[in-house]
Amino acid sequence: MADGGWRIISLKLLAAKLFPAADISERLLAIDNLDQLISIAVDEGMTGLLTNEILSNLEQKSRSITSEPEKDDETDSESVSEDFNEMVPVLDAAKQDLNNKPTQGRVLAPISPPELKPAERPHGLPHFSLDGFPMLATDVDIELDIHFDITGKSTTEGKLSDIISHFNSRLEKIKKMLITSGKLPNRPIETNQLARNKSRYSDSNNTATIVGLVNDVRHKGENLHFKVEDISGEIFCVLRPPRAMDGSAAAKRRNTIAVAGLMEDDVVGVTGFINPGSRDMLLVEDIHLAPMTRHTKRCAEENQAVSAAFVSDLHVGSKTFLRFQWDKLVKWFHEDPLAKTIKYLVLSGDAVDGVGIYKDQDKELEIVDVYKQYEEVARLTELLPDWVETIILPGNHDAVRPAEPQPSLDPMIQQYFNSATFVGNPCDFSLHGVRTLAYHGVSIMDFVSSIKHVTFSKPEIAMAEMLERRHLAPTWGGKTPLSPEPEDHMVIENIPDIFVTGHVHGHHCGDYKGSTLIQSSTWQDQTGYMRMLGFQPKPCILTVVNLNTHKTASVPFA
Repeated sequence: MADGGWRIISLKLLAAKLFPAADISERLLAIDNLDQLISIAVDEGMTGLLTNEILSNLEQKSRSITSEPEKDDETDSESVSEDFNEMVPVLDAAKQDLNNKPTQGRVLAPISPPELKPAERPHGLPHFSLDGFPMLATDVDIELDIHFDITGKSTTEGKLSDIISHFNSRLEKIKKMLITSGKLPNRPIETNQLARNKSRYSDSNNTATIVGLVNDVRHKGENLHFKVEDISGEIFCVLRPPRAMDGSAAAKRRNTIAVAGLMEDDVVGVTGFINPGSRDMLLVEDIHLAPMTRHTKRCAEENQAVSAAFVSDLHVGSKTFLRFQWDKLVKWFHEDPLAKTIKYLVLSGDAVDGVGIYKDQDKELEIVDVYKQYEEVARLTELLPDWVETIILPGNHDAVRPAEPQPSLDPMIQQYFNSATFVGNPCDFSLHGVRTLAYHGVSIMDFVSSIKHVTFSKPEIAMAEMLERRHLAPTWGGKTPLSPEPEDHMVIENIPDIFVTGHVHGHHCGDYKGSTLIQSSTWQDQTGYMRMLGFQPKPCILTVVNLNTHKTASVPFA
């Protein structure tokens, strides 16, 4: 943490859009005329990273200005000022009595910035009592353990062998989950073994179970047709709705999936028998997704009872970035008692709007340089209190590869930030022992287009489907670009205590089978593209989670 002197210096530099390099802090602390140097930098139009070389240049210019004789031009400037005022008097209405005799010239209304009012206490917040926090965030050290992100670990060469290895890895991981769950009625066999023993599995009294990847999914009437493929081959499957009188658990699973559908490249187990009339068709009696049983959350110890806050999709650089609402958030962080319990702020991707992300984007940008967009993000996050550790992962608008999993932001960009932790997307980490899975959430679009009951207005349903499938982005070649890593790192191997996404600019905070699902709110107003789709975002809501009790609060700033 910075001390008081460095904090003041840092804020002054950030206000001038200057970002000190890591090795320059001691030198800045020793400078007496820093305000003059900053003024020179502003006059020269300097912004960006402040290095030792640039600082030396500013000091040299400061010495040359000090050595120059002062010019006595006060009289001339006053004369010009008086002449100008006589020609075009401009009066401030705030200082004039309008009932007096009219004065020649224009009267301008006073310009006042919007008043920053305290954030409203939302519904349900009283249960999020400060009694649940025996200490402040400043009393607790950072305890962040990153279990996995792809940064520095990507090994793919994009070859066919990488793609095959990727899907074999997915199949092996999720098949192991299915087998160890004990929920399968039979020991799984491979499709070629089923093909060799068709006569043995030709009626409902003697079923076979296979586990594989789903492809070629389509509805035909009330039936769901699909293929299941493993390393030995594939089999055509037909899932029929159960009989009306059948109320078994297997029937309920069949009915749910027959109506909702499957996603391409899901890993499922199917139990059924070969259709006597068609020796190459498996009539599915039961279908199995990777088990998502009731989860028991891990909790931070009582002597580390701090909270974590979640936001996403700032889209800094866009004309629709809600700057005033961010200022309101900063004010709240410095003044509200609840804010003093927040140790971590997780930003789930799309910190900037980016450049060239979509056609004619430049017309909707306030900042057209992506590096200056990140400079502004650094300035905005630096306004938060020192006790808050910001964790930033990338999204599809950020300056990283689009293929998931994505590495963290480039070190050159990270230099703009004095204090932040940069991770990949997705990232599996723990905060004081509370397992958290943070994912930007591009694959929500694939879930919406594939599963009938998933909509953009309720992205938490897509998140629940990810947990049920134990995979963040199953579909290859859909709306989510995937990197063919030899090991599939998008598999959810450990059930998270907190699962957070962003991307679709909604908001939700709730529980699903023991996991807290958070759809982080955006800080961007409705764009033209959203209006075209008829989509209304839910902006500027800060979600706060007590890491000890797992109670939650949603604080609105819009």
